[in-house]
Amino acid sequence: MSPPERSTPTAGPTSWRATTLAPFQNRIFLAIWTASLLSNFGGLIQAVGASWLMTSLAPSPDMVALVQASTALPIMLLSLAGGAIADVWDRRLIMVIAQSLMLIVSAVLACVTFLSLVTPWTLLTLTFLIGCGTALYGPAWQSSVGEQVPRAHLSAAIALNILAFNIARTLGPAIGGVIVASAGPPAAFVVNALSYTGLIAVLLSWRRTLPAERLPPERIGMAMRTGLRYVRLSPEVRTVLVRGCLFGFLGSAVWALMPVIARDLIGGGALTYGFLFGAFGAGAVLGGLLSVPLRHHVSGEVLVRGASLTFGAGTLVAAVSHHLPLTMLFFVLSGAAWVLALSTFNITIQTSVPRWVVGRALAAYQTVTFGGMAVGSSLWGVVADRASLTVSLLAAGAVMVASMLVGLALRLPQSGSTNLNPHRAWPDPQPRLPLDPHSGPVVVTVEYRVAEPDRAAFIRAMQDVRRIRRRDGARRWKLLQDIADPQVFVERFQSITWMEHLRQHDRYTVADREVEHRALALHRGREPPRLRQLLERSAGSVQEIQAADTDRVTAAVTDPNLPPASLPLAEDGGESL
Repeated sequence: MSPPERSTPTAGPTSWRATTLAPFQNRIFLAIWTASLLSNFGGLIQAVGASWLMTSLAPSPDMVALVQASTALPIMLLSLAGGAIADVWDRRLIMVIAQSLMLIVSAVLACVTFLSLVTPWTLLTLTFLIGCGTALYGPAWQSSVGEQVPRAHLSAAIALNILAFNIARTLGPAIGGVIVASAGPPAAFVVNALSYTGLIAVLLSWRRTLPAERLPPERIGMAMRTGLRYVRLSPEVRTVLVRGCLFGFLGSAVWALMPVIARDLIGGGALTYGFLFGAFGAGAVLGGLLSVPLRHHVSGEVLVRGASLTFGAGTLVAAVSHHLPLTMLFFVLSGAAWVLALSTFNITIQTSVPRWVVGRALAAYQTVTFGGMAVGSSLWGVVADRASLTVSLLAAGAVMVASMLVGLALRLPQSGSTNLNPHRAWPDPQPRLPLDPHSGPVVVTVEYRVAEPDRAAFIRAMQDVRRIRRRDGARRWKLLQDIADPQVFVERFQSITWMEHLRQHDRYTVADREVEHRALALHRGREPPRLRQLLERSAGSVQEIQAADTDRVTAAVTDPNLPPASLPLAEDGGESL
């Protein structure tokens, strides 16, 4: 495997701007980015209105914290389904449906608040539904970035998308505080509903080029299981999920308790809350601007450790400070740390998985990260209610600082270091049996010849091959050794159907081939390893075999181009790998 490619540090501001802003050369990316920025403004204004409304409906810290939890919880519960839908269906259409759903719910929230019909649980229910729209929209939007820009601009495009959100976070909460203070929470909800219209219009105008698919789309249930299997068997992705969940869990204390910090520790009102939110957003913009140049010089692991230390320090200061300027200063640093960590996790995920599963991998990341935030929001709210706000923030900040040590055991992979393009190493099957998509199970065997001194190294190499096969859909993987000829090893695995077998061929990447080459290099046979693809038959299924033979003969008579089926059933599909 070639060494990871690293960007060459740029010397001048012109080169930095060219690198950072390169995605804007793509018209559709620029249009979606601009419309998303306006929509993000509306979402942040709505968040200020909902949180501040809860302080008057149910002022206890645990109920205020539930507003944040109600938005994050559906992302935890529904993102995986959203990721599967994004990978299987038209991402543009999914994005339009999700934005329309959020527009309708925001309009309903504005109406019930204007009519004074809103209760704490009505507010939580409607913010939960907005979170459902976010769970559907997020994976489709993030995975569509690779269709809006070339791969060389992908990291910069991801950073710019995060920057757009945090530009809104800088001004949106302050604007939201002004709107809530002057016109009340219903006005904030109206502004949010209107903010969705521009993005919906842009998405409807996007003439997305659908990628050519050799195979029909997976069913949603199967696609979800496939995504979970891929994540479970990908160590790099698992590492990102653990680190993202921990960071979201600990960082949620500031998010959930910020209205109470403004009210109880600073002694302010809705405008003070908006200033705190805005300070955090200003830091987030700073982090977004610094993320590209910093990634040229330090690894993602160093960025996340530094972010954990900085965010933890900001939380500790917020716990003991009663001065707005001091708290705002450290919220600026915390906001920068928040974006640097989350953008690093996001970029690492998108550059560590192939395109066929990127929506599901991002959904898994969203699930655990927002799940950590949802659980953390509730927990830190309960601690603040039962003990005190200061104790809750001190505990979250201290553990966040200590969490930088997690990197010693779970180090983040270097993003973009593997080639995830499809590799057609496996020959296309040439079946001589009449097969339909549901035929199966299909058993694959690969026969190797390995010299005695190489056996231990071969078995170790095959463990990585085993992980790749199973991750891409293989079942019942086994490595067998011939007792009569100990140099012969047989790799055996199964696909549940013929269609799943074909999908496994399409999922194989250049990076997978490089891993497999470590095992193939130890093969000592005169010919390449023998590959066989076999259709499993039940013992005694005479009628089924006879029917297949009859169909085969009929096909041979009616189609002279079909090769005769002269091989025995157990040898059908023999190929060289």
